Amino acid sequence: MKVVVDYDVCESNAVCMAIAPTVFEVRDDDFLYVLDENPGEELRDKLEEAVRRCPKQAISLVDG
Repeated sequence: MKVVVDYDVCESNAVCMAIAPTVFEVRDDDFLYVLDENPGEELRDKLEEAVRRCPKQAISLVDG
């Protein structure tokens, strides 16, 4: 699975970082960074939660 962020929509609210801190990080420059674009399947539940809870719906998961 691949984590995709629409940076044109993302507001760096850090909701995703609170849910999956090994995958998402909002740094001091107030930008979101994806630390692991292809995380393991064991993180799927947390990533699906991050997708659902993103205030701007800027995150998606692509299987493949």
